[in-house]
Amino acid sequence: MSQSSVLERVLEIARRRGFFWPAYETYGGSAGLFVFGDAGVKMRQRIESIWREMMVRPHDFLEIDGPEVVPEQVLQASGHVANFKDPLAVCKSCQRKFRADHLLSDRGIRVVEGAPIQLIAEKLAGVDCPECGSHEWDVKPFLTMFQTSLGPYSEALGYLRPETAQNIFVEFKRIFEVGREKMPMGVAQVGRGFRNEISPRQSLVRMREFHMAELELFFDPDEPSCEFIKLVEDEELNLLAEETLEAQKEDVTSVTVKEALAKGLVRTEWLAYFMALSKLFIARLGVPPEKQRFRAKLKGERAHYSAQTFDHEVYIEGLGWLEVAGHAYRTDYDLSAHMKMTGADYSVSVQLPNPKRVVKKVWSLDIEAAKKKYGDSWKRLVRAYSALKEDDRAADPPDQLGGVKLDSSTIRVQLKEKVLASKKFVPHVVEPSFGLDRITLAVLVHAYSAKDGRVVMRIPRQVAPADVGVFPLLSRPDMVAKAQEIRLLLESHGLVTIYDESASIGRRYARIDEIGVPLAVTVDHDTLEKGTVTLRDRDTWLQDTVKVDDLGKKVKEKLGIT
Repeated sequence: MSQSSVLERVLEIARRRGFFWPAYETYGGSAGLFVFGDAGVKMRQRIESIWREMMVRPHDFLEIDGPEVVPEQVLQASGHVANFKDPLAVCKSCQRKFRADHLLSDRGIRVVEGAPIQLIAEKLAGVDCPECGSHEWDVKPFLTMFQTSLGPYSEALGYLRPETAQNIFVEFKRIFEVGREKMPMGVAQVGRGFRNEISPRQSLVRMREFHMAELELFFDPDEPSCEFIKLVEDEELNLLAEETLEAQKEDVTSVTVKEALAKGLVRTEWLAYFMALSKLFIARLGVPPEKQRFRAKLKGERAHYSAQTFDHEVYIEGLGWLEVAGHAYRTDYDLSAHMKMTGADYSVSVQLPNPKRVVKKVWSLDIEAAKKKYGDSWKRLVRAYSALKEDDRAADPPDQLGGVKLDSSTIRVQLKEKVLASKKFVPHVVEPSFGLDRITLAVLVHAYSAKDGRVVMRIPRQVAPADVGVFPLLSRPDMVAKAQEIRLLLESHGLVTIYDESASIGRRYARIDEIGVPLAVTVDHDTLEKGTVTLRDRDTWLQDTVKVDDLGKKVKEKLGIT
């Protein structure tokens, strides 16, 4: 079976079995917008649950839910208004519009992400328009954020958020207070992001509205160590490091987290920690480690806020390597930007575990000596001196002050001892960001298999849309009533069930195989007469006879639930 046909088959199953499908189809559709059906919603919810289980709860991180509409000033401060742009190519002949770098990549011409518009325009010269065949283009930047107005005044601009992170940064001080003012501090948010893609394509890969799970880890840049790093230091990461890519090589280096930090391939322990967790998270969803890698972004490719970024990529048959998560070291860029824009203080003050005694040199002005030395200028000098705080005088005295050249005879220097019980700083940030829609697609592609000419989606039981299907063999009232009773029994054990009484039992088995439900319980004549049911396994198709009284325990055993 060809690579493309696997993806095409998965997309057909996703539509037919209710995972997801293009939105507004009766109106001709709208590219980049999708509806998640019942199976897709349940699966994505379970992926979110595992993400929280691994990324949020064990670390006592906080979680918020902020608005999806963002005032323009916020995104001006963060740099998105100036930088969140893609290259738009407009055919001068037919006026059709395309994403310029996609036109180039479709013809085997590669440009790095974020390449200058002029460079892209030069490479595009001579490339034919897919619509009319012309090769004359107008290339310009296109802002990929959805713009709106807040209220009735057109000048009150806003945007649908391109990322969930800015909610966290803007509300940082309030979150810090609620979080008992401790560092390091992690803040999570799961929600929708929006990107006005020029040319959405490849199903859930390029979307205009998508689901994100992001985490911002705030830490003291002078205390960058991660308390959890030893838990993952032996975990192997497949890296496409910056030095490899700069040499224009695609060689993957397999190193442990400990080695990656020691060699400087990953700059901070927190970044390396979340990369290891990300690998384990995606593996738990059914993507084997050998189908995962972390690709560094070079300086010209990184987002404007990032000092180091790794894309977590998984191999998807029919698509190649696909980014499903990004891990960025954002330094103090965002908090400092919002401080500058608003004048608000986004720094934090934390108590030191061991107060420090420090000695500093402080200079002062001898007022009486200044009166004698500077004549009529002494008053101007004293006014400028009075405006200085002690911290301003902790450095060497300036050559002049208030327009008056200082003479050493008027300066007095003394040593002062101070006990520091706290410190103040603007936190740095490491951000792991996950695309839940792309992850859903990756899970489905890696779960795809065929058995005796039938499709079996081997979705890991923890993220399957349901744990067990419950079917009456026949649509007789007594069997239907018993099946419903057994369904409630299984639900009381904390299991998610799916009920179906339509079509033949073989058709029903095939139906749940295609949506990845691991087990099926069939209620038949023996259930009514002997109190037993048939328990069928999705992957092996083997069937066991189980007593109804033991059913909850047996299902949990097969699912690996303790």
